[in-house]
Amino acid sequence: MLGLKWLLIVPLVSLSCIDTADILVVSTFPGKSHGILGDGIVRLLLAAGHQVTYITSFPTRKSYPNLTEVDVSHNMELSPINTIKINSILDKEVDPRDVTRHVHVMLNLSNSTYTSENVQKIIMDPLQKFDAVIGEWLFSEMSSGFAALFDCPLIWFSTMEPHWMVTKLIDERLHPAYNPDWTTKHLPPFTFKQRVQELWNQIFMSTFMEYFFVPKEEKIYQAVFGPAMALRGKSLPSYYDMRFNGSLMLGNSHVSLGQATRLPQNYKPIGGCHIDFNFKPLPEDLKKIFDNAEHGVVYFSMGSNLKSKDIPEKLKKDLLEMFGTLKYAVLWKFEEVLSDLPRNVHIVKWAPQLSVLAHPKTIVFITHGGLLSTIETVHFGVPIIGIPVFADQFNNVDRTVKKGFAKRVDLSYTMAHDLKAAIEEIVNNPRYAAKVKELSLIYHDRPVSPGKELVHWVEHVIKTKGAPHLRSPALHVPWYQKMYFDLAALMMAGLLAIKIVLKRLFYSKKRITSLKKNN
Repeated sequence: MLGLKWLLIVPLVSLSCIDTADILVVSTFPGKSHGILGDGIVRLLLAAGHQVTYITSFPTRKSYPNLTEVDVSHNMELSPINTIKINSILDKEVDPRDVTRHVHVMLNLSNSTYTSENVQKIIMDPLQKFDAVIGEWLFSEMSSGFAALFDCPLIWFSTMEPHWMVTKLIDERLHPAYNPDWTTKHLPPFTFKQRVQELWNQIFMSTFMEYFFVPKEEKIYQAVFGPAMALRGKSLPSYYDMRFNGSLMLGNSHVSLGQATRLPQNYKPIGGCHIDFNFKPLPEDLKKIFDNAEHGVVYFSMGSNLKSKDIPEKLKKDLLEMFGTLKYAVLWKFEEVLSDLPRNVHIVKWAPQLSVLAHPKTIVFITHGGLLSTIETVHFGVPIIGIPVFADQFNNVDRTVKKGFAKRVDLSYTMAHDLKAAIEEIVNNPRYAAKVKELSLIYHDRPVSPGKELVHWVEHVIKTKGAPHLRSPALHVPWYQKMYFDLAALMMAGLLAIKIVLKRLFYSKKRITSLKKNN
């Protein structure tokens, strides 16, 4: 009996603790918000005592004993954000929802990242080992090659609310009849036309990705990881197998922000994990502004990628004049010094956003609708006015409007008037503040914080050697079986066979009857 007890205890002990793990985090997209999310993941893993190698376009170049940064900041030259200016969108020179354009950029980024000298040092080092790879998904699935190379579990990280392009990697596509694509502005329940558009969007993008993008990225995959695998005396698994070999999907989402979507067991929503609770209080100059703001503060920021300085002069002047008519203090994150400011308008080149949103005098947040800003405003319970510009911002803002704690103002040369009306509506109608406080309660009411949950599931994947018990069987079922097309084909074949038999029997009987009559 004693021997049996030890047989039972030893496996349990091995699952209850984990030694320091070596984890590779891959977040290479040259967008600041993506860098913030990657930094948040790394910060949490370092705090948990793990060794982290971080491939990033935004290296801190700070010395941490258990962090190795791999600098791919040269990717900044390829950033699609560099070509998106506020005035070019106002003049309709670019389509901010052109997904195929972003996909082309991702091909260039994949090639730039994985062929760079710094990344090649890791890839071509036969002694390098990792216990897990956490790869950001943004169209590209190239980071799955690291899991093949180091023979370790792959954990995906999605920066957006759940959508079909990420869930198909671990389960199956979300149903287009009630799940919007991240590129559309539709919110369920859909009209007939919207359902058709959502279905077409999935069909078009699936075809485009599988027959155009994936084959081109597979060539990069073979060229990058093939020689490294050969150096280790192994053959490289197919790109298809590795893309769908993820153990887990960490999603920058939460039901308070999105919708109650049907998700597989290995999708874990950890929206808000990037928020560092140890943020500093307001600096003295901003604290003075807030202390003197008798009627509250309106905070205006277009995020880390869009520049307020690129706003055309006429619109800039109209906004300043409009802000000057308000009784509230206005804090505007602006990259240049402006002259002749109204007394209540204050310009800052950089704003400590968490500290600003946490202040009780912040009454409304005017934002571009990035998901990080949306999460932060729900975290602190501040209503918003969304001015969406590109990518998922339209969906993000429309969701906040539908949830009842936001107003949407479209970017235009004449938006100053609409913006003032939205500010007055948000401030004077208590339902917006009440709704965001309600959602903030839902957001915070979790068994553990999103940061702790992230660390738990990463460690769980490592402990259980890839968490095969969480993987969906849907990945192994062909699409025609999911749709029961094989059953339909069998039934049609059966009915056809019965029809043929009956026809022959009827024909034979009719012929016999005819012969008898003739005789």
